[in-house]
Amino acid sequence: MSRRRTSTPEPPVRHCVIYTRKSTSAGLEQEFNTLDAQRDSCEAFIKSQAHNGWKLSLERYDDGGFTGANLERPAFQRLMDDMDNGKIDVLVVYKVDRLSRSLLDFAQVMRRFNAANVSFVSVTQNFNTADAMGRLTLNMLMSFSEFEREMIAERTRDKVAAARRRGKWTGGPVPIGYDVVEKKLIINELEAETVREMYRIYLAKRSALTVMKTLNSQGRATKRHVSNNGRVRQSRAWSKDAVLRTLKNPLYCGLMPYKEEVHPGEHEGIISESLFGQAQAILDGNTGAKRKRARNPDYILRGIIRCACCGAAFTTASTRKNGTEFRYYRCVTRDKQGRDACPSKPLPAPAIEDFVTTRIREAVRTRDLTGTVADAVLEMAARHRASFERERKLLPAKIAQLAAEGKALVGNLDEVEGNARRMIEQSLEEKGTCLVGLEARLIQVERALQRLRETEMEARWVAETITTFDDVWDHLTPANRGRLVQALISEVVVNEPENTVSATLTDIALPELPPLPDDDALESGTGKELVGRAIHRLGP
Repeated sequence: MSRRRTSTPEPPVRHCVIYTRKSTSAGLEQEFNTLDAQRDSCEAFIKSQAHNGWKLSLERYDDGGFTGANLERPAFQRLMDDMDNGKIDVLVVYKVDRLSRSLLDFAQVMRRFNAANVSFVSVTQNFNTADAMGRLTLNMLMSFSEFEREMIAERTRDKVAAARRRGKWTGGPVPIGYDVVEKKLIINELEAETVREMYRIYLAKRSALTVMKTLNSQGRATKRHVSNNGRVRQSRAWSKDAVLRTLKNPLYCGLMPYKEEVHPGEHEGIISESLFGQAQAILDGNTGAKRKRARNPDYILRGIIRCACCGAAFTTASTRKNGTEFRYYRCVTRDKQGRDACPSKPLPAPAIEDFVTTRIREAVRTRDLTGTVADAVLEMAARHRASFERERKLLPAKIAQLAAEGKALVGNLDEVEGNARRMIEQSLEEKGTCLVGLEARLIQVERALQRLRETEMEARWVAETITTFDDVWDHLTPANRGRLVQALISEVVVNEPENTVSATLTDIALPELPPLPDDDALESGTGKELVGRAIHRLGP
């Protein structure tokens, strides 16, 4: 009697990827570095699971020189995008903390893993997320990892709090009226006179707007500040918000603020405590309790409507009378600096919004916008993607090279003195600045690629909506109406004194992106004006 032979079915293929990370860039220039070591261990583990259908993907996800305290890592963001697009079945790492050192971030990532049906495996910690015990072990490990990081942050915060409670200056932007000498605030008499003048005017006029106008008319400007990392905050004309921040700062009467507390400071006050108290009493009486309000999606021209008289944007406003809400757009210049700064009066929102909507309907009926919108955006996106992907491939090697050169210079410092040492230190500083710039550029490129993908999706949605504009407009939510209008209209310019409105229809341009490698400016939609130059006279 012959035996029937049965064959075991082949397991389904599971696409596996490896993620590696190192917190610093030191050592990445070596022929075999820690990222390579992590990858070798993960590859060996994947090969051992070949009988389960595991197959290694050729795509690499390596983050060299990026902390695990947050998720702002180029390769990690690319990994999450590929996972959401269904390209990954199993994620393999050398240790859990290579993925994240934040329990909150890790929990969010795990939710995305579960939603995408992706398994997570750590090679050196014997578990995976396919069973409950693995998930429990994972959460315990992440808790300890986050605990270690938070203890360091907590000790730093406690040190800052203790110093502030003793009245010491602990750093940050130096307020006008003071300079920092040996980590202490010392009065800058020239700037201090501006502060004293500010309080004198406010106590006399009781108006921050008046203070702002007076200081600017006298040619007084805010403080120019240079941070420790070399960033410069230039002095500028006073704004109403800047005046209010100065008037509310207890530091000027010799106190040191810390969160909701104030403590006697080591520094000398520019004004007296009684003068500061008088100003606070006036401020409390003028402001009162302000209720936070959510953005109203009915304002579909928010962000694209501007004033022809002063060039400023229009902000949104509303008022209620007899139970009916009336919506308006108001000129920011007039709103902040008074009616003398701009003649534009508040504009009724429905009239302007109806005008723009009507112009879009006319443009949709008379032009083939669907193909124009989608094709132009997709063509530009493809061109920019090729350039950014080339940068993403080349930047890590350049970063590793600079890190190696910097390490070599550090090794030479102990062997030289005098001018030679100063030259090496200068070269080391230049390489460090360049290294920081390249790392920042890599993050920019990754974000630009993500924005390109989002723009393509938006272009397709707009193109589909345009084809049935008359049918779908009345059924769109206010938020989606605003989304569509702001995709099609580049600018609405209102000249309120002359009672005219100009709306410009534009192709969907690419979002603001970092410059291309050759530093050419990005091309953007040149714009098509509605019906020639659509001028519409509003009714009274």
